[in-house]
Amino acid sequence: MIVTEIKDRLVERCGSAFGMIGDALDLAAVREQPLASPALFVVPLREVSAGNSRMTGVLQRSEIDFGVVIIVDNISDTTGAAAGQDLEVLKTAVRAALIGWQPASAEDIITHVSGELTGSREGTVWWEEVFAAATYLEDEES
Repeated sequence: MIVTEIKDRLVERCGSAFGMIGDALDLAAVREQPLASPALFVVPLREVSAGNSRMTGVLQRSEIDFGVVIIVDNISDTTGAAAGQDLEVLKTAVRAALIGWQPASAEDIITHVSGELTGSREGTVWWEEVFAAATYLEDEES
């Protein structure tokens, strides 16, 4: 649910900057390049839960890391320099939309964890921003 909220936020705040905004299933369908550029995909990366804090029942804080994969190409040069400049603008927009915002299903605001170049070739750059959020897991009787 939180990934859907994050995707919706990015559509609302950054939709005009991207040719397509998708999720993990959409990203899995990308072979060489997405159907539109620049493209953004929101993907869950990992969840780590703390121990149970109740004597009876379950209450656990769960930290969720999610990735925002940005794929941008700029065919004005094949070195990737132009795409790199475009990427900086897109990263700034994504960070502004997410950092400090609290999704309805989260227990805390979103924070930035890291960013990493995951690929580049022939003017296309793949970049992954990692963000963190937290929720609580409870059993049905709580």
